[in-house]
Amino acid sequence: MQGVEWLAAASADPRTCKWEWDHGEGVSLLEAGRFWDLLSVPDRLGLLTLDLLWRPSLPVPGPTLVDTAARRVGFFLPPDPDGGWIGAGLRYANKGAWVAVPPPYRPARFLEWLVPPDGSGTLHAPGTLELALREANGTLAVLRPVCEEQ
Repeated sequence: MQGVEWLAAASADPRTCKWEWDHGEGVSLLEAGRFWDLLSVPDRLGLLTLDLLWRPSLPVPGPTLVDTAARRVGFFLPPDPDGGWIGAGLRYANKGAWVAVPPPYRPARFLEWLVPPDGSGTLHAPGTLELALREANGTLAVLRPVCEEQ
């Protein structure tokens, strides 16, 4: 599976990474900043954003991970040494940060791929992701007062 090889390549030891996925805890710690960075957002914002990214006019979204325990969605982006993502609730993992990742073929613990890596190296386009996040955030801002009334 190409997704496995691509994802494991971000590990210091790809062979051990794959062993952990199959025989260990099912999760491996991978270093961000080399092949990809990770933008983590609150789950409601992330799920709505991902839904917006599935528009027919857009390319298929890049790898996207959900952590149901932390209630966060992570979008895999091209490495950005400046890490210019700023906003309430946003967390950005780049060079020097480690990310817990399950194998692309099954969930592990509280981690599950919403869009698994396909092995091609395709990642989210930062500009497209930013526009979808802004739109989703606007939608949630409108819906929040309606939800609170009920």
